[in-house]
Amino acid sequence: MIELIQFPWSPFCLVQRRILEYSGVPFKITNVPNADRSLVWRLTRQRYYGVPIIKDGRNVIFETDNDSQVIAKYIDTKFKLNLFPRRWFGVQRVLWCHIEDKIEDPCFRLNDIYWKEMVPKSEQVAFLRHKERKFGRGCIDQWRAQKSELQQQLTQRLLPYELMLGNHPYLLDTGPCFVDFDLWGMLANFLYSGHYRLPKNHTRLNQWYTRMSQLKKAK
Repeated sequence: MIELIQFPWSPFCLVQRRILEYSGVPFKITNVPNADRSLVWRLTRQRYYGVPIIKDGRNVIFETDNDSQVIAKYIDTKFKLNLFPRRWFGVQRVLWCHIEDKIEDPCFRLNDIYWKEMVPKSEQVAFLRHKERKFGRGCIDQWRAQKSELQQQLTQRLLPYELMLGNHPYLLDTGPCFVDFDLWGMLANFLYSGHYRLPKNHTRLNQWYTRMSQLKKAK
């Protein structure tokens, strides 16, 4: 059985979890603390400390760079999901780079504002230290002060995806591609705290998100 080693509300972990759910194949989830990646370090033989990774028997799969999509491609090939059709190779790469930069950025900041509601007390010092070492002291307070601005930024950056859904039920085609799951994961991270809703004016995107949340591969 495939095991997904993850941090529960990481947008990148949410992407892989939704793909596995879509596949309909049983899988196991193992959560690790944000500040303790010792299990990941051990499983990857000291080659990687990020999440997610997946363990499939003796195989341990992890990304080789920020844009590699090694994990998603492994799951796609293993379960024949057709998430990377050849005709969309270049377009998908452009899109996932945009999704994992311009969309992910305001999403994780807005979600992290409510970090105390999600992080166990025993892990809060390590979590805050991790964030402030990466983004600077007081970063979460700064994001909280910028909340309205960040929400407006996200709404504007989602407009191209709203327009893409005017021609078909998924971003590129009549069936889902990887970028559908990629965008879903960023937005699932944004919505994770329960304090937000998707922009009301993006009606197609709202319908698409509901559809993607429930989607199962046809047998």
